[in-house]
Amino acid sequence: MATELEYESVLCVKPDVSVYRIPPRASNRGYRASDWKLDQPDWTGRLRITSKGKIAYIKLEDKVSGELFAQAPVEQYPGIAVETVTDSSRYFVIRIQDGTGRSAFIGIGFTDRGDAFDFNVSLQDHFKWVKQETEISKESQEMDNRPKLDLGFKEGQTIKLSIGNITTKKGGASKPRAAGTGGLSLLPPPPGGKVTIPPPSSVAVSNHVTPPPIPKSNHGGNDADILLDLDSPAPVTTAAPAPVSTSSDLWGDFSTASSSVPNQAPQPSNWVQF
Repeated sequence: MATELEYESVLCVKPDVSVYRIPPRASNRGYRASDWKLDQPDWTGRLRITSKGKIAYIKLEDKVSGELFAQAPVEQYPGIAVETVTDSSRYFVIRIQDGTGRSAFIGIGFTDRGDAFDFNVSLQDHFKWVKQETEISKESQEMDNRPKLDLGFKEGQTIKLSIGNITTKKGGASKPRAAGTGGLSLLPPPPGGKVTIPPPSSVAVSNHVTPPPIPKSNHGGNDADILLDLDSPAPVTTAAPAPVSTSSDLWGDFSTASSSVPNQAPQPSNWVQF
């Protein structure tokens, strides 16, 4: 059944081939093309190599009608079905068979040496492929015959996974890893509150310095005299020494000490009499 499903493929086609009747081989030294009548071939036609499954077929066909003259099934190459001659690379001996099982050996030859090379390589490539397919099928059968490994978990079986410093058990919760002494720990953010930024007005008030009051002129002038005094340079005034009181007043030393400070701004008269 498997042979019927296999398709036939063409490996090589050569339009010109000569067929010769060859004498029986006299010894084991091999066939010689010089023993044949090379100038008088018995038949000429077309050669076609096909394959079906692992078997190759050398078919001799008519050039015009394509009628089959003879065919040689090849199950192994090199082998008894195809042999080379000892004195030329353009001639071969093939074993042809009919449907009844009868066989005969005939000689074939090519005029062009390149055609003989293609004939030889086509058979070699086919049986190289057959060998590779046989090895692959043998390996696949060996793999099927091996006992299969059961890698599934049995009932109640557990495994442990170790990832870094975390050791977990399948089906259980993982424990948090404690921070080391040398590691960097981050503090949580403060609960809830927002940072209150003081308004700009409070900063300005705290940095404000109240200017000192402008002392009144002792000359008793009006507002016009004050404006004139702004245009002219201010005269340097020297504070007059305070009168020495004859009484034993405890505050007299305070007035004298205050008058001895150089470049002190004049104070109001009510402070001096204090």
